Amino acid sequence: MIPSSFIQDLLARTDVVDIVGRHVTLKKAGINYKGLCPFHGEKSPSFVVSPSRQTYHCFGCGVHGNALGFLMEHAGLGFVEAVKDLAQIQGMQVPEDDARPEDREKAKAQREKQQSITDVLGKATQHWRGQLKHSPRAVNYLKGRGLSGEIAARFALGYAPEGWKGLASVFPKYDDPLLVEAGLVIVPDDTPAGNEAEARRYDRFRDRIMFPIRSVQGEVIGFGGRVLDKGEPKYLNSPETPVFIKGRELYGLYEARTALRNKGYVIVTEGYMDVVALAQWGYANAVATLGTACTADHVHKLFRFTEQVVFSFDGDAAGRRAAGRALEASLPHATDTRRITFLFLPAEHDPDSYIREFGAEAFEACVKQAVPLSRQLILHAAHDCDLETAEGRVKLLAQALPLLAQMPDGALRDQIAEDLAQQARASVDDVRRRLSQWGQDGGGRGARRTGSAGHGGGHDHPDGGPPDLDDANQAAYDSYAAADYGHGDSPGQSGGGWQGGGGRGPRRDGQGAWQGKGRSDWGGGKGRWRRDGGGWDRQARPPQRPLPQAARPLERAAWLLLHRSDLWEQLPPEIHDLLCEQPMPLGAFFSWLDRLITDQGPLAAPALLAQLSGQATEGSDEHAIAPWAGAEGGRDEALSALAQRLTHFHDVVADTLSVDDLVALIRPLQLQALRDELELLLQSGELSEAAEARKFELIRLTNALKLEITRLRPISG
Repeated sequence: MIPSSFIQDLLARTDVVDIVGRHVTLKKAGINYKGLCPFHGEKSPSFVVSPSRQTYHCFGCGVHGNALGFLMEHAGLGFVEAVKDLAQIQGMQVPEDDARPEDREKAKAQREKQQSITDVLGKATQHWRGQLKHSPRAVNYLKGRGLSGEIAARFALGYAPEGWKGLASVFPKYDDPLLVEAGLVIVPDDTPAGNEAEARRYDRFRDRIMFPIRSVQGEVIGFGGRVLDKGEPKYLNSPETPVFIKGRELYGLYEARTALRNKGYVIVTEGYMDVVALAQWGYANAVATLGTACTADHVHKLFRFTEQVVFSFDGDAAGRRAAGRALEASLPHATDTRRITFLFLPAEHDPDSYIREFGAEAFEACVKQAVPLSRQLILHAAHDCDLETAEGRVKLLAQALPLLAQMPDGALRDQIAEDLAQQARASVDDVRRRLSQWGQDGGGRGARRTGSAGHGGGHDHPDGGPPDLDDANQAAYDSYAAADYGHGDSPGQSGGGWQGGGGRGPRRDGQGAWQGKGRSDWGGGKGRWRRDGGGWDRQARPPQRPLPQAARPLERAAWLLLHRSDLWEQLPPEIHDLLCEQPMPLGAFFSWLDRLITDQGPLAAPALLAQLSGQATEGSDEHAIAPWAGAEGGRDEALSALAQRLTHFHDVVADTLSVDDLVALIRPLQLQALRDELELLLQSGELSEAAEARKFELIRLTNALKLEITRLRPISG
């Protein structure tokens, strides 16, 4: 097992669009991407990749997951192999397992601490927003900067009054260590313990306009405070905390999400006021770094929301240096489908002052004239190079090649190499040869491993033999998949999914395609490998009895409805819809059951099982299952496999079961649906009264459902 903290960090650094896009041709579709599903044959794209949710989902075959899940299912990797493969792409080292019980308890305590900190920061935000309304001086300052009350409310701007202990009226326990951990209160380092320590505590933010920094999920994770008059520092930021890392967060990204989708690009500025002022003038698609240089993590996060980034800098020397750092951070993400440009304003202006003096049209003209990355790279590398001399041209090559080598392979890199060759008066072939040598020997990107047809993207065996598999990898994958992906909900899924009653043991055929044969054929055992058509193929062992698998809640619900189909009619319509929308094969089962009961009424378990297995006797309704026959992926086989699995569930006295037992199994699914809707609403950035009312209604329903789940008695299957 790999520490869960490492997996979370790995997924946070990974863009699922980039991982899936290596194997699937994706096209922008609103805020998401669409393409043809790689797991089943289709002519119309139903495979959706969500950058904001970092997941993929196929509405045709029901397959879904995150970046790790895609590598496991598409490349046939075990869980540990997929983690190592993803870590190699991100340049991270997989740590040894240290997930002892005490470590898990420590991780749990850390998560609880993070939640406590965001709660404290949220409470401070509300307090400072209230203080702003009662401070004419602060209000007049914002009005003088051209800001309206609507913009101030959208960004939750506030005011921290003068006074050393203003937050003492907000938090009764002003000596609570959590206030220090959240960055709200300062205790001098030389302060002794005891009452004197409490006396010397003071607020970090005093007499400042407060800019709450929110995560993509909308939680306040830190603050930026700006002085109203003269004073130093001009901007004061929260220190880094368990919820706030400056090199990864961007001010205004939460507020800009809808505008990013509408405008199609993001403007990256250097200050909080730039973001707010641009929003006031109709450019709500602006964000800002948090007092630090732009990092690769910043760029990576931005490309989850848009395909075009415009960096805006002052035209002075400091702005040029900042542009150089942003350029280097952007290069690994500069693919052929993305556009990165650099906007340089006059030295005496920043975006806030420029748009206020010259207006939105002038600023729009500047955006359109921004320097593209291809030109900026050569300009940056040519600094201090006299291109009229051989020495200067050689220096240009020496400074440009390390930058160019950081870019991914593609037409854009080739085009820049041609431009570089022209500027350096060198041949294109010579530049490409030097670039290739630098990639191999210069410590840059290095050689990137790519999966071949014989290995399916897995780790290549050192002697050209089969990919490494072992029982520990398979066990780790099973544990992780059961916890996070729910793959076992789709036994017998065909069209690229696992075959054979939920087994996750594929083998490769001669064409490099994975063919599922159940856990007993692959599963990490000691079976032999053999060559087949240029690829390595596992030679199947004698059939073995499959290991029992625990029933999941929806499978138990399906089992219960098989034995008590009369309960279906007692469920409300919204639950019917929720069940029928589930992925294969359970969604197909509930849809089939709904139609069957509508046509024939409740049936006994033997008759339902016979029809579900495709073994309907003469005179039964043969059309009950017909709508699924021959559909993409063969839903009839999936339903038949589900029927076979359900027959092996432990028997209980069905007559003693009630609709409450059924509802107890479905409530967690409803809870997740409410959470998903709430997340989508938050991501949309919708600010209307109806949206706000729905948000609070979803929160209320979620809390009520949590309480109900704790009271309901689930059945065992």
